[in-house]
Amino acid sequence: MKAIIAVLFVFGFGITFYIFSNTSTNTFSLFNSAENKNMTEIDQKSFAQKSILDSLNTLKIAYDEALIEKTALSQELELEKKNVENLMEIIKASKNPSSSQLQVYRKQLSTLNISLQSKVSEIKNLKAQNKNLLTEIENQNSAMYQQRIKNDTLALQRKKLESTLKSASKLELNNFKVIALHEKKSGEELETDKAKSTSKLKASFSISGNPVAKTGKRAYYVQVLDQKNAVLGADKLIEFSNGKALVYSFIVAIDFQGQPVNVYGVLNSDGNGFTKGTYFINFFDKNEIIASTSITLK
Repeated sequence: MKAIIAVLFVFGFGITFYIFSNTSTNTFSLFNSAENKNMTEIDQKSFAQKSILDSLNTLKIAYDEALIEKTALSQELELEKKNVENLMEIIKASKNPSSSQLQVYRKQLSTLNISLQSKVSEIKNLKAQNKNLLTEIENQNSAMYQQRIKNDTLALQRKKLESTLKSASKLELNNFKVIALHEKKSGEELETDKAKSTSKLKASFSISGNPVAKTGKRAYYVQVLDQKNAVLGADKLIEFSNGKALVYSFIVAIDFQGQPVNVYGVLNSDGNGFTKGTYFINFFDKNEIIASTSITLK
């Protein structure tokens, strides 16, 4: 585009200069030559008419060259080229034109020349504007590219940080254990493995300290299944925001403050007692199972 505009500018400027100089030189040279040779007035007018037509033809060629490449001014150039062709047809059809007619033709030729010069100047301005615009666009594209790289880097860093914080703030639970207890009339509790002596099952676990974890109340769900896969205890259904649900036996609630803590919950026999066999205990953080264990009573 830059090359095309440059060629058009140089060509248009040159041809404008040529047309003006050629028209003036040819016309007046012919008159002077005619006068020197004592040519008739008709011959002088004929020479003048031919000179104007030659200049118009040169101007038409200039427009043809300008229209080879498509530019923003193509439509205007095409219209002005048509005016040149129309004027040429009028002059060709004119037989023995008068001096006043020749003067009108010269004036129209001059107007067309000035118009071409104006278009050349406009192309020059457009070329400068396009150059500035291209530079501005390149600078903006470069800035946008750099900003996009920066944003992508920040997004990746944020994602890594969120993942690190999520991992770091997650509580570590361990030492999952279930024991059977026999409670004496005195209130003393003794561990047992006898079904008929068991008055409760005690499920316990430990939570490691974590200073970056969110503090506050937390609830963990314990699910106790008997030999028939039936849920003992509360046997309650809870639904979570993700659409999943859980049937649990009891809840272990704590108030976590960042320090290590041991927690437990119990499942009482409720007077029904426990039968012999293996019991399966599952620990849940919401609907996510975090540990499983079992106990067998004889």
